[in-house]
Amino acid sequence: MVFDITQLKKIRKQLDLTQHQFAQKAGMSQSMITKIEARRLDPTYTYVKKIEEAIEQLTKHIEKEAKDIMCKQVITVGKKDKFDKIIKLFVKHKISQVPVLDSGKIIGLVTESCLVDHAEEHILKTSAEEIMVENPPIITKNAKLSMIIILLKFYSILLIQEKGKLKGVVTKADIITHL
Repeated sequence: MVFDITQLKKIRKQLDLTQHQFAQKAGMSQSMITKIEARRLDPTYTYVKKIEEAIEQLTKHIEKEAKDIMCKQVITVGKKDKFDKIIKLFVKHKISQVPVLDSGKIIGLVTESCLVDHAEEHILKTSAEEIMVENPPIITKNAKLSMIIILLKFYSILLIQEKGKLKGVVTKADIITHL
């Protein structure tokens, strides 16, 4: 972590901690924190490292997880659901992708691109399993936001699964909503 000691007060306030609370987390005295924040004291390397480690630990604990940002009301289709039903779902719910399930198990994903790619076929007879693409990454509800952001650079949706059941989805729009 690159850390600027002159920003300590701002960082501490963002963490919603008093000087006393922060001092306890860093293993330092409150008066030391007060002097550093007021720039009346130029701390030693040892104190800077203690502060940096405390900030790192505190920020790790407050990083959002998938459960904090996921959409829990997941719209899904069955593998035998027909093309026209899927199109109606996309239009009705204003969505661009939908997980495909077989007996509750995630087996694939139907996207707008899948629909467009198969638009000239006998669309009324085509089923989800015939046009779906493979699963996007499946993550746990405890996956950290930093990992989710990296995955969303490569995938348009992430599925959240718990004990074999689909519990939610995370898209780029969910990230933007929770910024």
